[in-house]
Amino acid sequence: MSFYEKHIVPHFINCACGSKPIMKQREKVVPRASGVVLEIGIGTGLNLPYYHTPHVEKVIGLDPSEESWELAGERAAAAEVPVEFIGLPGEEIPLEDDSVDTVLVTYALCTIPDPVTALKGMSRVLRPGGSLLFCEHGLAPDAKVVKWQERINPIWRRIAGGCNLHRDIPSLLDQGGFAVEELESIYIPSTPKLAGFNSWGRAIAGATA
Repeated sequence: MSFYEKHIVPHFINCACGSKPIMKQREKVVPRASGVVLEIGIGTGLNLPYYHTPHVEKVIGLDPSEESWELAGERAAAAEVPVEFIGLPGEEIPLEDDSVDTVLVTYALCTIPDPVTALKGMSRVLRPGGSLLFCEHGLAPDAKVVKWQERINPIWRRIAGGCNLHRDIPSLLDQGGFAVEELESIYIPSTPKLAGFNSWGRAIAGATA
């Protein structure tokens, strides 16, 4: 990992993913979590203020960047719920089968190198009746925007820690073994369209991938 990736990218992502429009998106999804929660790509802990007792028993945060987690200090200390950090990537979930009630993934499927493998792992650890809650940016519905996403993506990926602008989130969920039960999408305000098409909702394990 380069100096830039290790020390600069966490601050860049914390700023970009902590903008007011994106925090509004987080607020739509995170409070729906319950029980034992596995958060994939917990990063700098931007979701932590939205977890509430008594609905959430504890949060297990998975992220390969320990440097990002160090930036979460005050958020982690102020969290209403216990938080456990595991410094591993999304493809390497070290939990038992059927061990969590909720999996939460926000603005992480864009970056995980092998998102389908990661999603299959999320499906594995979800208990029967559990939910995957997601909020992601991705492939826009408009051809002109998609063209710009494709043009900019190689550069964006290098400066934004591997983030991809144009992943098809519903398709990835399907490939990872999930059935989407709730799905909403918008271009979020005050955000360039090439990075601003957001999809969020709830999915359950059990789709034929």
